[in-house]
Amino acid sequence: MKFAKKLIAVLALVPGLAFAAEGGFPLENAPERTDLSSLQNGAKLFVNHCLNCHSASSMRYNRLRDIGLTEEQIKNNLLFSQDKVGGMMTTAMRPDDAKAWFGAVPPDLSVIARAKATPSGTGADYLYTYLRTFYKDDTRPTGWNNMVVPNVAMPHVLWQQQGVRQAKFSNVPDPHEQGKTIHKFVGFEQVTPGTMSQQEFDTATADLVAYMVWMAEPAQDTRRKLGVIVLLFMTAFAFLAWLLNKAYWKEVK
Repeated sequence: MKFAKKLIAVLALVPGLAFAAEGGFPLENAPERTDLSSLQNGAKLFVNHCLNCHSASSMRYNRLRDIGLTEEQIKNNLLFSQDKVGGMMTTAMRPDDAKAWFGAVPPDLSVIARAKATPSGTGADYLYTYLRTFYKDDTRPTGWNNMVVPNVAMPHVLWQQQGVRQAKFSNVPDPHEQGKTIHKFVGFEQVTPGTMSQQEFDTATADLVAYMVWMAEPAQDTRRKLGVIVLLFMTAFAFLAWLLNKAYWKEVK
């Protein structure tokens, strides 16, 4: 009995421990963008900026027809010379080169939007915050750092669009230990402007994240639509069954 009580107490703490493990920089809510123009722009950003180092080996180029692109548009705008419309989204970078340059092999991004879901936010929230919180840090090998993933190996691939920013920190009293201070993030300072305004960059990032969410489960919209149809059918069937039951027992009486 005592063991059971202890086990229940430990299990009750698990959600809190999981939340604490995912603590750190707060995640922002990613705008929900499901229109085809947003997904198409996100696909363009993904191919031009992410596929240079990362793969999406579970996704074929021709699947982009599901977001309104024709094969001709895919060939002319999104394919590299050696790729085919029916081929997988892979990178030409060799794993050994990637490890030598970045210290780690860039992960496959096929289902990254689902893999990064945490107790404190969805995978979309994680990616949206991560992509928008890079800052210049000359102490890092790539020259960049990130608030969501401190000491990240990945460089800021969208720096030309966002511009160069520095993170500002200040020493504040530690609320948990008297007499000590902690290094607290207080904001970003724009050093040089990018090709986009902040609003334009946020919109572009939201489009990119929306595409990665779609890529993680391309059949999601179809599944949801089928789910609604099935629920409507079951509701209608239940109503008919109720009417039949009512008519049957009326005759019995």
